[in-house]
Amino acid sequence: MTLNDLVPAPLRGHGRRRAVDKVTELRAENVILLGNLHCAGDAIALLRQDLAEAHAKQGEAEELVVQQQADMEELTVERDEWRDRFLALQARFGTQIAAEENANRVDVPPMTRIGADQDTQSIDVTTLREAAEAGLLPGCGAGRLGPVTDPGRVHAEGVA
Repeated sequence: MTLNDLVPAPLRGHGRRRAVDKVTELRAENVILLGNLHCAGDAIALLRQDLAEAHAKQGEAEELVVQQQADMEELTVERDEWRDRFLALQARFGTQIAAEENANRVDVPPMTRIGADQDTQSIDVTTLREAAEAGLLPGCGAGRLGPVTDPGRVHAEGVA
């Protein structure tokens, strides 16, 4: 029951500016605003919970980074120790290892060699102009039919 219902009908008045109607309107607006306030409070609580979870995850991530940096430093020291040990062993046994590798080498007969160590004969290389003038290139030289205007078309000797 509202205040408007308690006022007798002849006293209610008429027109746009009735106080009773305005009170009813303001009460309805008040209910809506209270609902919005409760929704906003719930949203803020959820956001605070998400923020707390994010801070916890950030703390865990920072701890993980610190642990990984410590592991990386330990592994760097260990790597340096292994490198120094390798260099010392290489200096100590390098000549022995080289002698063993030379003793166990694989020889390839000269006729099957391929590469830089294979003997080569001098190759006659003529320039493109010399080859064209000598008639070694088709469509070039003295019997040439003129400039090529259509690269997809091949001119036969004596045919235009």
